Amino acid sequence: MLSKGSSIRDLIRECHRVARSKGWWDEARNDGELIALMHSELSEALEAMRNRGKKDDLAEELADCCIRIFDYCGSRKIDLDKALRKKIEYNKTRPYRHGKKF
Repeated sequence: MLSKGSSIRDLIRECHRVARSKGWWDEARNDGELIALMHSELSEALEAMRNRGKKDDLAEELADCCIRIFDYCGSRKIDLDKALRKKIEYNKTRPYRHGKKF
């Protein structure tokens, strides 16, 4: 069971552990399919926003996307925690709106 103060690494380990226990990794999985499934969760989040507009519904779909990302990172030994921290620090150095209109 995860504690309220769990780290990104803890969440990755737990999401991947649960997915494995439910049979999602009994066979090799294709990276493209896994990325598409992450994308589908974002599409579901957009639909939740458009159709219902409830924050709880939106949050649930966003959580599904994070779970898929964390599971993927666990399966591929990707250090997402390190990458997030590095990217956040880099973004602090970028210009306003990264110099783009949109």
